[in-house]
Amino acid sequence: MTFGALGLVEVIGASNGVMVLDQMCKASEVYFEASYTRNGGHDTIVVSGEVSAVTAAVDSVRYNPPCEIVAAAVISGPAEETCRVMEDWKAGKM
Repeated sequence: MTFGALGLVEVIGASNGVMVLDQMCKASEVYFEASYTRNGGHDTIVVSGEVSAVTAAVDSVRYNPPCEIVAAAVISGPAEETCRVMEDWKAGKM
């Protein structure tokens, strides 16, 4: 599977992850891909869509955060290997 763009936002806590996802989905037409929780409750929310939509979604939480944002990034035209990693995340292999 290929993606036009991926947006990643890292927060602390799953409930904060839900708030971030909700805001991003309201800001533009993006699609939830995965939520990845790691050490200390860091939760990374990943959305996909067209580059402009993903950028608008990530910017909406970056510049008007509903909670503390640890990190945020947009990957436009992700590499094939990055797409494979995303599929592994979604399948619970990582």
